[in-house]
Amino acid sequence: MPFSVTDEQRALRSTVADLMAKRSPESAVRALMATDTGFDPAMWQEMAAMGLVGLLIGEQYGGAGAGPVELGIVAEEMGAALLVGPYLSTAVLVPSLLAGVSDAAESAAVLPRIASGELIASVAFAEDGSARIPSTIATSARAVGERWEVTGSKQFVLDGALAELVYVLAVADAGPGVFAVKTDAPGVEVTPLTTVDPTRKQCRLQLSGAPARLVGQLGSGVEVFNAALDCAAVALVGEQAGGARRVTHMAAEYAKTRYQFGRAIGSFQAVKHMCADMLLEAESAVSAARFAAESVARQSPSRIADLALAQGYCSDAFVFVAATNIQVHGGIGFTWEHPAHLYLRRARSDAQLLGSPSWHRERYLQEIGA
Repeated sequence: MPFSVTDEQRALRSTVADLMAKRSPESAVRALMATDTGFDPAMWQEMAAMGLVGLLIGEQYGGAGAGPVELGIVAEEMGAALLVGPYLSTAVLVPSLLAGVSDAAESAAVLPRIASGELIASVAFAEDGSARIPSTIATSARAVGERWEVTGSKQFVLDGALAELVYVLAVADAGPGVFAVKTDAPGVEVTPLTTVDPTRKQCRLQLSGAPARLVGQLGSGVEVFNAALDCAAVALVGEQAGGARRVTHMAAEYAKTRYQFGRAIGSFQAVKHMCADMLLEAESAVSAARFAAESVARQSPSRIADLALAQGYCSDAFVFVAATNIQVHGGIGFTWEHPAHLYLRRARSDAQLLGSPSWHRERYLQEIGA
């Protein structure tokens, strides 16, 4: 499949790269990951003003109306910089979810606030023992007069401690649906989770008869959430590819400037082999991520298979490259003060966030009928 890049896309990449260099250097990443919410309001407002927060939101709601290819470009640069913030949850998952539920009133009320940077929102779908949508959803919803109440527990909710609004997947008598829950409502308890990756904040959401409103129609909740997760996967593989490419450059630069026994360590065959393997994995991840984004943008019949294969490959590639980068850096690579471990933490977190690599490969095999 031919792949071309427009001048607008090149400009987008350059603009985001410049913003990340200014707003997400290592010092900012470390400062934000030490907070409970990992949120910089000034940076978020700047991103909103540039149209990045509303990238996937339609122009009628104040967004840019961009597509998967542009999302992949932005995600690559954000992944390279280890951006700490609610981008994946608020700017990707929520707009993608609302695009699928076809609830005009909800979209009109929420999307302009997201695009302007005013509202932080997230989604809640995973439960105990599953990073994806569980085969049996335990969270339930029941009608009480003209309103709804939701009861259950959700795990791995992105930016739950920061979000004002969370869209919850729950099952009612008429089937699974999407329910909007305010995090400050009675019956809602948000508990931050301690994860391997402090740069991406996750929470547990406990709902005990929490007041909610139904968004869209009952019965289509699983399909709508799966479609939103596939859109988020375009961003995630882009992030993994961008991170893998950044740590490859990090290792190569160190190998050229670190001297041992009177010569650069990059001249030693063992280090050369490690750097070569890193380059192969990183560039292959970039190709896979961009191919998947283009496939989704074109609505190719094979887009789900392409995306599943990219998710499996990019997950493993980012973990391998990030771990090998530590080896190239030797002793300093293992220290807290060096950024190498931050990329490995993000890589391991990303590899499980929307399903494990083995889960994605199984999905790929099912899609191609193997």
